[in-house]
Amino acid sequence: MGPNYKQIYTDIIEEKFPNKADDFKIIRRIEAINSVIDIIALNTLIFGEQEFSIHCRNQKLRSYDHQSIVNILEYQKKNRLNNTETANHFSMSRNTISKWKRIFKV
Repeated sequence: MGPNYKQIYTDIIEEKFPNKADDFKIIRRIEAINSVIDIIALNTLIFGEQEFSIHCRNQKLRSYDHQSIVNILEYQKKNRLNNTETANHFSMSRNTISKWKRIFKV
């Protein structure tokens, strides 16, 4: 069993951002955490955009589960994006997108 993200984010909001506790958008996102992409979107809602140096350091520590990779590749296909556009949208390397496409034969 993985971490209880609902509890983690609820505690973060209660302790560090009590002014955002009534934000319906954030509460709805917490209820719908199903993938790494949901967690990234929730982080952006709660903490806002990160400055570039922090963003680069955090990007190196990200990992994606199988379902998240499939979702990213489906997003690319549905929106007819090339690897660079997809990588920019999800803040990752275009080489990563290319590697995933080779592995998953998309």
